[in-house]
Amino acid sequence: MMASNVSCDVSQDQSSVVQTCKPWYAFATVAAGRFVRFASRVTKHGGSALPGKVVEKIDPGFLTRTLGQLPLGVVLVSGTNGKTTTTRMVASMLSDLGLKVFTNPTGSNFVRGVVSALLTEVTLGGKLDADIAVLELDEAYAVHFVKQVKPRYALLLNVMRDQLDRFGEIDTTAKLLSHVAAATTGTVVLNREDPRIAALAAKAPAGTTVRYFGLADDLRRYFPSDDDMATTVSVEGVAGPLPSARTPLSPRSELRGASAGTAELPADVTLTAVGDHKATFQMDGQGYATDVKLEGVYNLYNAAAALAVVRAVMQDNAAASKATAAANACAVSADELIAAVSRVTPAFGRGEVIDVNGSPAELLLVKNPMGFRLSLASFDPANADTMIAINDEYADGRDMSWLWDVDFTSLRASGVAMVSGVRAWDMALRLGYDQVPVADTNTDLEQAVTAFVNANPGTRKHIYCTYTAMLKTRAVLGRITEVRDAGVGK
Repeated sequence: MMASNVSCDVSQDQSSVVQTCKPWYAFATVAAGRFVRFASRVTKHGGSALPGKVVEKIDPGFLTRTLGQLPLGVVLVSGTNGKTTTTRMVASMLSDLGLKVFTNPTGSNFVRGVVSALLTEVTLGGKLDADIAVLELDEAYAVHFVKQVKPRYALLLNVMRDQLDRFGEIDTTAKLLSHVAAATTGTVVLNREDPRIAALAAKAPAGTTVRYFGLADDLRRYFPSDDDMATTVSVEGVAGPLPSARTPLSPRSELRGASAGTAELPADVTLTAVGDHKATFQMDGQGYATDVKLEGVYNLYNAAAALAVVRAVMQDNAAASKATAAANACAVSADELIAAVSRVTPAFGRGEVIDVNGSPAELLLVKNPMGFRLSLASFDPANADTMIAINDEYADGRDMSWLWDVDFTSLRASGVAMVSGVRAWDMALRLGYDQVPVADTNTDLEQAVTAFVNANPGTRKHIYCTYTAMLKTRAVLGRITEVRDAGVGK
């Protein structure tokens, strides 16, 4: 493209200078993207990220230019487990505390998904009315994102085996996340209990603050690292059955692969106690107990992560030398932070409860061994019907071998009422090895969901599903009952 067709602006973002080049037709970028969105919805082709893909092609600088407008910059959230829920927590809390927040709420966590989300929020002239962006990024696509936008804050949650066909082993995933830490200009918040994440402190550039979130000693046994995993099939029969999924694991010091030394790192926020929709967090040596609306013990730890990064944002900007409206909004107390986290509701498909003819149906996203184990440990199968739906589309990961690293023995007494999805028979076989009875197997997910939720009216339903199975399940439920619009899966 000739120079006469391009204009370039230079914007200052803390220590980094970003040059943004704008093609002469940039005035039409938003309109073009919205037209693609409209066309894809009318024709039901292309998906929610298609507008972003088109905009990336015609105006590659759109993302950098648009997010460069934000006075408080970007919070980037990544890691294997908990990205969507934690992003929702951070965005919700910052909004509660007085900031205008842009986020990608549907879990479309590729770069083009962020661009698509922007198209719904900016004016036709490309102006974004927000103070800060809170963005969930897939571990691999986060590397591409930080080449275009340097986040002011990064929250890195954990590294687990996930989508082995894409990432390989977990050291590769940790290396991907190291690029995020190295690109962050303000504060990197790391999981103290995950040795691969804690080690990324060494990647933070000079001038970037490193903070941690962590667990009290007596809670570490509930959250083993990937190195601490043992399979049901490989252990049972040799050393006897594994503990029930609802039985606390051994103390971290007794688990395989446990990392010494990370517990000594100072945590800005520590989760010290958990209960039924209750949690206690420690900040500056003081404990704060609160009720929470979140489902599952794993989300209480995600809440500690969210508190840590929100605290960093609010403290940093309260101390800003120039008194702006946004900065003035940042001076908040620990009590206000705790009140904000208590009001967060589950993200769609992550402990979301949908009423179906008087039966509460809980959608529980599962996509790797640890996430599935923690979900099973958090939701008692007694007095509930259980369904498992496993797909192997690209967004789920093609390699389903990780199912053999999940302990399903907690389902032996209650059994599984329905198994469905593309890999339904593989899932049924896996349950058979753990001696879990399966009442029905149906690869047609629409038929399976409809039959499952309409059986036994009034009984609670647990639906464990991979990502694309969850989207399809929500779509099916949307034809049966009222399901809030998440912008995807319909």
